[in-house]
Amino acid sequence: MTLSLSRTYPGAGFDDVMAKTRTALGTAGFGVLTEIDVQATMREKLDEPMERYTILGACNPPLAHRALTATREIGLLLPCNVVVRENGSGGTIVEAINPAVMAEVVPAADVAAEAAERLESALDALDRELT
Repeated sequence: MTLSLSRTYPGAGFDDVMAKTRTALGTAGFGVLTEIDVQATMREKLDEPMERYTILGACNPPLAHRALTATREIGLLLPCNVVVRENGSGGTIVEAINPAVMAEVVPAADVAAEAAERLESALDALDRELT
């Protein structure tokens, strides 16, 4: 099992991919609750350079409710993180946590399956926009 559901967009600009990722997540029923600009944090806290790298905390409330009903510990794995990052060859990578990883550690396989389906749907929509 892989840790992420991943797509690479060679030649696609970070800002364009970020905007389209937000749209695709919204269409799949996810809202973005948090946004962490890792590049800025590394620069400000450690004075270290880094490529553009943003973590989006995506949440689908009905799925989160079902998962939390199954086990409160699932909150340790929520929201579903989606990373948008530059790669070294001028493209942009989008990676979403593979919900199957969650199903391995908590009893919420049905929720994980639906979350995976929705995240794949968002990534497929992104593919249609960017390829």
